[in-house]
Amino acid sequence: MKLLLAELTTTETAALLQSQRSCVLLPVGSVEPHGPHLPLGTDTLISEVVARRAAEQLVTAGVAAVVAPTLPYGVTEFARGFSGAIGISPAVLTSVLTEVATAYLRDGFSHVCIVNNHLEPAHDAAIRAAAASQPKGAVSVACPLTRRWARTLSDEFRRGNCHAGRYETSLVMAADAVVLGHDQLEGVRISLSDGISAGKTSFIEMGMTAAYTGTPHEASIAEGESLYERLVTMTVTEVLEGMDQRNIAQ
Repeated sequence: MKLLLAELTTTETAALLQSQRSCVLLPVGSVEPHGPHLPLGTDTLISEVVARRAAEQLVTAGVAAVVAPTLPYGVTEFARGFSGAIGISPAVLTSVLTEVATAYLRDGFSHVCIVNNHLEPAHDAAIRAAAASQPKGAVSVACPLTRRWARTLSDEFRRGNCHAGRYETSLVMAADAVVLGHDQLEGVRISLSDGISAGKTSFIEMGMTAAYTGTPHEASIAEGESLYERLVTMTVTEVLEGMDQRNIAQ
């Protein structure tokens, strides 16, 4: 079975939609600075890898799952002041995702899961607003910002000093992307979660002068693979629970 919706023909899509358990996984990311060592599309890349791997597991579980074309733009206000911070407003993101999710459901998909790994609070809130606009169980959000999933991830992630640090660098390395210079970077112990709680609204204001925090020099492919397993479990669980909710609602 093909996993990428963009590669299907209309005939193949119609056949897929004959299943009573069909799901489209929609990766969402950002165009945003991730230090001097990771690409602007880091969040997008992570969401795409998670979505593909989750789709494979869902197919094995009997769900007709495919991965939708990615929405690579998000809310990137915290990265302002750095080159490459190309964002859209929360209202626009909510509107686009609402319309896209509605279109997939109208086309016959049983469930839409928005897979998000750009963790800016306003971005996450905009996505959840789009999901909440749909019938119960129709749209889920797979994002590690919630306490339920955050606690399953690494110590660095839980501390909040993980933007382009060991956490994200490991995930990018495990995605077979080229990462250069991370082993030369000093550790930066600035917690994004603490900074946000204190009312700070940008990386620069928090003291992240190179657009990263954490310890990227400690990253490894092995840690990235372990993190992907947990993020995939999160995504598959959100999909299955959402589909079960919709069945109850119907």
